[in-house]
Amino acid sequence: MNVGLVAHDGKKNLMQNLCIAYQDILKKHKLYATSTTGQMIEDVANLKIHKLLEIGRDKQFMAMIERNAMDLVILFHNPNMTSPKEPNVYQIASCCDQYNIPCATNLPTAEVLILALDRGDLDWRNMYK
Repeated sequence: MNVGLVAHDGKKNLMQNLCIAYQDILKKHKLYATSTTGQMIEDVANLKIHKLLEIGRDKQFMAMIERNAMDLVILFHNPNMTSPKEPNVYQIASCCDQYNIPCATNLPTAEVLILALDRGDLDWRNMYK
């Protein structure tokens, strides 16, 4: 399955820790992230990340969602901080809702979805490919 990982600057350490904790599950799947987040994850976890281009990263994520090429998205953001250099999580989350892509915006939900991924609970996504 294809898993998208997005983290604002203040949440990158949280994303790293999540990926370290669940690397045995995540390594069985294709992981996609923005270039900075992807590199930070690769630096600490034994995972291969497909890094999206820095320019147009939001559109790249949403295009993958619209093409049904993303099966699960984890978005860690700081709701109190908005910056044009940060990915627009509201647009990405809205796109996930529109195309029925499971999406987590906080740690507990991310953990539930990763464990569901491991159990095969998201295998229904394969029907759409």
